[in-house]
Amino acid sequence: MRKNSVKNTRINGEVQRVLAEIIRAGIKDPRIAPMTSVVSVEVAPDLKTCKARISVLGDEKAQAETLEGLRSAEGYIRNQLARTINLRNTPQITFIMDQSIAYGVNMSKLIDEVMEKERADKEESAEEVETAEHDENN
Repeated sequence: MRKNSVKNTRINGEVQRVLAEIIRAGIKDPRIAPMTSVVSVEVAPDLKTCKARISVLGDEKAQAETLEGLRSAEGYIRNQLARTINLRNTPQITFIMDQSIAYGVNMSKLIDEVMEKERADKEESAEEVETAEHDENN
């Protein structure tokens, strides 16, 4: 895979910012979850295609409905993108569901559970030592 040029990186960032704004404020489709975020955008160097990775906070049903709503509003989104960003070509957008945020939240929760269990085990073993020392002294 080719390394992105500075220009392509700037275009990716700008398209991501505008796309997030359009999704947040411009689309009135009830299928699109309110907690939808654009994680990353990859615009092809020829500006013909664009992969937008979307993350939705919610269950699988909300994610599927949001993806369906975004795909049905693709023409409107592309039109708004063309009006906002002056590019030679307005890219054809492909929405891809990204699970990385949900995965990170889940891993963080698992780590917290392990740390809590470890802390409880340490407290329990400290109480056992204290009880054993108290029994020795008596």
